[in-house]
Amino acid sequence: MLGLKHGVNYLVDYQPAWKLEFETESGRIKTALGILAKGVEHYGSTSVEGMKAKPILDILVGIRPLEGWRECVELLEGLGYDYAEHAGIPGHFIFGRGRDRSERTHLLHIVEFEGESWTSNLQLRDALRRDMHLRQAYVAAKEAAIAAAPTGRAEYNELKRKFIDEAKAALAKEP
Repeated sequence: MLGLKHGVNYLVDYQPAWKLEFETESGRIKTALGILAKGVEHYGSTSVEGMKAKPILDILVGIRPLEGWRECVELLEGLGYDYAEHAGIPGHFIFGRGRDRSERTHLLHIVEFEGESWTSNLQLRDALRRDMHLRQAYVAAKEAAIAAAPTGRAEYNELKRKFIDEAKAALAKEP
């Protein structure tokens, strides 16, 4: 159901169990982080019913101030997460979890609660949930990225970045 080996990219059909997995994991995270977590949200493709996705659950954790992310490290390690120091997304502190270090089942992104990244990522998630055409266009962009980078996760992410940036910019202009 969840899990993608490092160096492999593919999409699977939406799995209703992803929502339940998020609810369970969200509870674990909220219990571990307590008042540090101002918000915990399911985002990314696994959060959009009916959308193909890499089988990795994306979780957005909002904290304020962002500098407090370091207080989360040991607490998240206690849940089986490891800090992905070189993940390369500005303003995100990323932690991964999997059955072992060669596979990821969960990616947790710590961002500033109600900051730009928090807001734009949730706006995109909500737009994908309500707009079938946007979902189809995003799946097409992801499939093209996988075709061009079937084994490079960083390259795959960079290839789909243009679509994400353009979609977020368009959403930011909406009233």
